[in-house]
Amino acid sequence: MRMSITRGFTLVEIMIVVAIIGLLAALAIPNFVKARENAQLNSIFNNLRIIEGAKDQWALENKRGTGEVVPDLLTVSDYLKGGTIKPVIGESYVPSNVGSPAKAVLPGNVRLGTYGGGSTIEAL
Repeated sequence: MRMSITRGFTLVEIMIVVAIIGLLAALAIPNFVKARENAQLNSIFNNLRIIEGAKDQWALENKRGTGEVVPDLLTVSDYLKGGTIKPVIGESYVPSNVGSPAKAVLPGNVRLGTYGGGSTIEAL
């Protein structure tokens, strides 16, 4: 005598597994997006900190004081590792005067945390 045993998953079991995976994805994806935004924002703040250090070093070596105009990043490029700052999300950097915080201007279509598109982020 032969017995036929069929093995496999029922449709209900498969639907339950898919629902659980969907629920986990719904919880994880917003946290991932927020963590990515925070990492990008922290990278921008770090770039601003590096620009501030380069401005200060430029001013010291060239005997410039507070309020001295730094026209662009090329002026302080000798004091930056690699000679430049690499944008994180396409932002542009404005070095500002010596003693004033450097700024980053976000592209119009990007939102990071509380900063909307086209916002200006200042060094801390």
